[in-house]
Amino acid sequence: MSDNTSAPPAAWPVVALFTAGYLASYLLPTVVGRLDTHLPLSPAQAGLVGTALLLGSATAGFTLASRIPRRGPRPLARLGLLLAALGYGTAASTALLPLVVAGVVVGGFGSGTATAVAASGIAGQRDPHRTSALGLLSVSATAGALYLTLPRLGGGHGLPFAAIALVAALAWPATGRLGGPTGPGPAVRGSGRLPYPRAGAVLAGCLLLWSLTQEALWGVSGRIGAEQAGLPEPTLGIVFAVALGAGLLGVTAASGFGARLGRAVPIGAGTAAIAGCVVLTASADGLARFATGEILWNAVYPVVLSYVIGLAAALDPRGRWAVLAGSASSLGTACGPVAGSLLAEGFGFPGMGLVLGGLLLVVAGPMTAVALRPAAAEGPVRRGGAPATAARPDPGVGTGTATATATGPEPAGTPVRDRRTPRRVLLLSPASRRSRNREQESSGL
Repeated sequence: MSDNTSAPPAAWPVVALFTAGYLASYLLPTVVGRLDTHLPLSPAQAGLVGTALLLGSATAGFTLASRIPRRGPRPLARLGLLLAALGYGTAASTALLPLVVAGVVVGGFGSGTATAVAASGIAGQRDPHRTSALGLLSVSATAGALYLTLPRLGGGHGLPFAAIALVAALAWPATGRLGGPTGPGPAVRGSGRLPYPRAGAVLAGCLLLWSLTQEALWGVSGRIGAEQAGLPEPTLGIVFAVALGAGLLGVTAASGFGARLGRAVPIGAGTAAIAGCVVLTASADGLARFATGEILWNAVYPVVLSYVIGLAAALDPRGRWAVLAGSASSLGTACGPVAGSLLAEGFGFPGMGLVLGGLLLVVAGPMTAVALRPAAAEGPVRRGGAPATAARPDPGVGTGTATATATGPEPAGTPVRDRRTPRRVLLLSPASRRSRNREQESSGL
């Protein structure tokens, strides 16, 4: 019987699913803005609807983290895409506020389900960082195109929701290349404990705060540009579109470098650079400073995120830490707009930038420390529970060594070799047992 777990899944279905799952959070500013403009909602209430969307996404990830290997990626991916299409489609087709909110929550759960399955698939790739970079490249390009297209299609709150539902429907054929439910086997019957629990918990907690700071700034960027920098709406749209284009360039560069820089340097130095961009953007009083901060920030942010996703995937080849870290990120993203609004009201935009920049510098250290772990630096352990090189015989362990060990002790000073060979219990056949007994009797034992 062939081993279906030996070959990693194809990358493009995972990228398509990643795009469909992440798109809602990328379009959150225009979603919240249109809810505020076209429905009887205050800015704070519209922000709460966006928070409900992201909380639904985070709930899906936390719920499904341990179920994906058992249920299989294909049925869960199709469930997520179906919920996203139905939920966002409902929110787009009606102006009744209860139905809009219900559709947003259902759609958010569907987006989170798709994202969780995609994160698990990324962990199963031979090069998780490259696949995550391709996913971020795809969702950034899709969101950038929509930011340029949606304003030309007219007003109404439903257009962003309809676009997200359409992307979910277009991703449906990709699920045919994903695996189905996994039958009982070693991978399913194995221990359910998460590997590297301390490192994974630190990474997930830091990523929650890391994402909170990003979304806190993103949620009030429009207000900073309009109220503090004095920019009109068309100019703001151009700045945001150019910033997303810079994100495409950043992700492309990250995909090209791959793992040659390791993970610690991009995560640590990149987070420190983001902190500087946050301070610059929040203190901007004109077009030059605002555009520079936004463009540099959006160029570096997806680069760091791609390495963080790859780091979470390296901690568990079954993808559970990738799913949990992604869900923690969604939870931080959900709390970001509220945190940004509160900080802006309490300290002003420049003070908010200083608080968020300081928080980023605080979490940069633990994230870098996790990236320096040997297991994270070497990449994920193969599904057999050991690195691929462990199957090779040790050239220093052969028949000669076995004979020397059998005939007598090794000379003093000889280094002791640690042979981590599997323990075996040999059951002798009746004929072999009788032969061994005769040999023992003849030797006087």
